Amino acid sequence: MPGHDLHTHLAPALGTLPPGIDRAQGGTLAVDGRPAGPADLYRPERLEEHLDKAGLDRAVVSLPPPFFRQGLPVEWAPAWVRAANDGLLAAVAGFPRLAALAYLPLEHPAEALAEYRRVGGDGRFAGVAAAAGGRSVSLADSRLEPLWAALEADRRMLLLHPAPSPDARLREFYLENLLGNPSETGVAAAQLVFGGVLSRHPGLKVLLVHCGGVVPAVAGRWQRGADTSRPGVPPGIEAPARAVRRLHVDCLAHDPAVVDLAVSTFGDDRMVLGSDWPFPMGAADPAALVAHRGAAFTRRVAVGNAEALLGW
Repeated sequence: MPGHDLHTHLAPALGTLPPGIDRAQGGTLAVDGRPAGPADLYRPERLEEHLDKAGLDRAVVSLPPPFFRQGLPVEWAPAWVRAANDGLLAAVAGFPRLAALAYLPLEHPAEALAEYRRVGGDGRFAGVAAAAGGRSVSLADSRLEPLWAALEADRRMLLLHPAPSPDARLREFYLENLLGNPSETGVAAAQLVFGGVLSRHPGLKVLLVHCGGVVPAVAGRWQRGADTSRPGVPPGIEAPARAVRRLHVDCLAHDPAVVDLAVSTFGDDRMVLGSDWPFPMGAADPAALVAHRGAAFTRRVAVGNAEALLGW
């Protein structure tokens, strides 16, 4: 079936290694002393094999969280982000089925805007990506307004991928991934909703991975909070149940019932395919995650929704 996988990852292809990046065994890299794998992150030809096996046409590629490096001081972050984005372009060079997303460091709003100004007009990038949660500033922070305005004006997609949770309680049981990732996505989405970002920038294209994380399960609670004027909820904001329908999500829920809930929450025109390749928590065949909804819906998710979101 034709279609596009909007949630895949590759490591940047780096020539001269920036400070904090070292060569590790098997051709991989160590980032700030920690190996960054799996090995297929460094093999774009394997991503094309994934597309062939899944019967898909193209993949949108972003940096995986080990390369976000949100703990870098502000004076070091711009050089790393430039190297990482240039390296991601180098990784997909010669692979026309792979389209890169430029990473923006939302923990440093001014630097994120500067990097977008550097890469925003570069047609080699299919859009941009950034960290949901983690050490990013609140997405309602006024310092991000120029970035939201620029992305809206350019009709550029922003993929929000959860960054590692700062909650130390999640270090056991693999909860940093199993619970932290969906929760960090929920935090970022809530900031966009309750901060009025989505209402002020109705043309902003935001894609939440992992089927929106916890958002499908809590959107009704958000609406109840607004309806009952809970303390801290800004009065007069757009109804959260309506605001979340401005967001897009991939289908990576691992549960057909959650896919169905996400369609109900966000709309059937807001879901795209996402596999999280090459990580074990991903899916080899993302279209299979929505196949229970029928062939017409599957094609819409794989092709029509994806191309509308990307402007292809």
